[in-house]
Amino acid sequence: MSLSPVSPRPTFDTLLVANRGEIACRVMRTARAMGLRTIAVYSDADANARHVREADEAVRLGPAAARESYLKVEAVVEAALRVGAGAIHPGYGFLSENGAFVEALDEAGITFVGPPASAIAAMGDKSAAKARMANAGVPLVPGYHGDDQDDALLRAEAGKIGYPVLLKASAGGGGKGMRVVESDAGFQAALDGCRRESRAAFGDDRMLIEKYLTQPRHVEVQVFCDTHGNGVYLFERDCSVQRRHQKVLEEAPAPGMTDALRREMGEAAVRAAKEIGYVGAGTVEFLLDADGSFFFMEMNTRLQVEHPVTEMITGQDLVEWQLRVAMGEPLPLAQHELTITGHSFEARLYAEDPEQDFLPATGTLTRFAMDLEGACLDPAKVRLDSGVETGDVVSMHYDPMLAKLIVHGGDRVQALATLNRALAALDVQGVVTNRAFLQRLATHPAFKACELDTRFIERHEDTLFAPAEVDLAAYAGAALIGLNQLSRECESDSPWDRHDGFRLNAPHTIRIALCPTGHNLANAQAPDADGVLVVEGTRETDDDPWHLTIRGETLTARLQHLEGDAVAVTLNGHRRRLQARLEDSGLVVMADPRGETRLFWRRIDAIDHGQHETEATLTAPMNGTVVALLVEPGQRVEKGIPLMVMEAMKMEHTMAAPADGHVASFHFNAGDTVNQGDVLLEFAPEE
Repeated sequence: MSLSPVSPRPTFDTLLVANRGEIACRVMRTARAMGLRTIAVYSDADANARHVREADEAVRLGPAAARESYLKVEAVVEAALRVGAGAIHPGYGFLSENGAFVEALDEAGITFVGPPASAIAAMGDKSAAKARMANAGVPLVPGYHGDDQDDALLRAEAGKIGYPVLLKASAGGGGKGMRVVESDAGFQAALDGCRRESRAAFGDDRMLIEKYLTQPRHVEVQVFCDTHGNGVYLFERDCSVQRRHQKVLEEAPAPGMTDALRREMGEAAVRAAKEIGYVGAGTVEFLLDADGSFFFMEMNTRLQVEHPVTEMITGQDLVEWQLRVAMGEPLPLAQHELTITGHSFEARLYAEDPEQDFLPATGTLTRFAMDLEGACLDPAKVRLDSGVETGDVVSMHYDPMLAKLIVHGGDRVQALATLNRALAALDVQGVVTNRAFLQRLATHPAFKACELDTRFIERHEDTLFAPAEVDLAAYAGAALIGLNQLSRECESDSPWDRHDGFRLNAPHTIRIALCPTGHNLANAQAPDADGVLVVEGTRETDDDPWHLTIRGETLTARLQHLEGDAVAVTLNGHRRRLQARLEDSGLVVMADPRGETRLFWRRIDAIDHGQHETEATLTAPMNGTVVALLVEPGQRVEKGIPLMVMEAMKMEHTMAAPADGHVASFHFNAGDTVNQGDVLLEFAPEE
């Protein structure tokens, strides 16, 4: 039985946004356009963040940790009362789907821009939600959604359903507490990991199990309901391209969608919303199989990250719709008044390293800009929703998403061409990002051909992560920078260390090894070993050009520093302009149109004449917190066995044994905070 709509809500003139980053900036942009006074909240880590700078007022919540600031219900409510905010917009994440938060606002007389607590509760418990959806006639994926959470029972249910299965946190979302389990042998480890993530993210470790469809598409429907009993769907989005169950590229409308299927899915989504007495913006997510059958996954009782693609094809401001519904107004349009125009894509820009299994990255953004004019892009067709600017710090405490790039075109082909040009025009420096990976995705033949499913990245791993063709200018530029730096480091009073030609008629020669992120420089003795490129540089004096020997070819090379990070590399008279900057993690070379190349180097002159031993240590790949130590010191392990678990930016990362051997000692305990590059443990490989 459906719940009756709630009564109309009062109007308000002051809005507090209980979030951070790009969504806080985006909500405040619409609120200001509607004449509302905007209030930001912030943690100590965000004291100088963009959303704080753009708000009319800002209130401190607490320390950097989200649980002590953005997730602290009483602190957010107190902040709203202090500044006289009549309403709170939760954005997404944090408290956006927290029923207790909504109830606290109701008690304080503050309007929540979202659904009632009862609707959040109905969909927040995924097991109960499945039962409600079955009653509403919404198709479901086969699975186990019961209350009995005994490990043995869950394992038995997985066997009944048939592998592969998907373990999901019952109270979860956003890919947290979720694992694909391929066989019975891996079930317990996956269950333990899901429960740890779920407890950390939601304070609830109950799990549900679903049959894992091997090649489904992830298609979701945007729904909207008001307090007058009206409900509509604003069409669908395809969000199939994901990594770790988190979306990377989204588009609207979904490719290949027929009018009949769109109507069937849309009406099912509205039925789902009305079944729980929903109010405001919500998203009903479905798995769409190749035969056109679709199954309910979950309902997100909030605004989605990817809502801008729906705005692009409908011409509607969904945040404005949210605020008007919260003020008690009816929906601005009826179903028959909503239309689709053109096609839209959204690409999520993350501070992460795709070449290192998408590890989150931290640092200071030395540049964050997009040159629309230089790329001949129409500003009406390109939108950059960001929560950062040049000079901002990306910390370890929150989700690594920096911005969303949204584009529109007359059709999918035009929109995709605009997306690729816009990605090329996006200049982000100082922090590792997935920008180049997004370019590879958007230009992939299978993506262009609409061959989509939720395992797209996994299926095309060989081509998406294939070693890029060596850009000679980029490698030569990196080599010249490295050679010049190493030459300066060699300077001393000894004539044997000079590099001005005093070599008993022998030129000054340095050999270095270059490799991109993710390759191993430890065994860089042979050219092209493990992706390593060896460069030999020779010159008579500082004023002479370098003679670079690369893959048996000798090139006359000069390096000229231009303005800012720009350099000019001249190889045998051919001059190329590059962007190059030194970072703690190596050298980043921008050589458009190929994109970003991140390189490391080491001098290898001495390696040729001595034995080199591989380091027997594991270092932290990012800033984070140690979650668990999985083995005892001295315990023998085989290569690949998990040794310890770290957590950063809401995700777990497992450190595995690099070889057969044993852990001599751990340098940190569970709960300790570590910085990128910290030595986590001493590992002793077997002889």
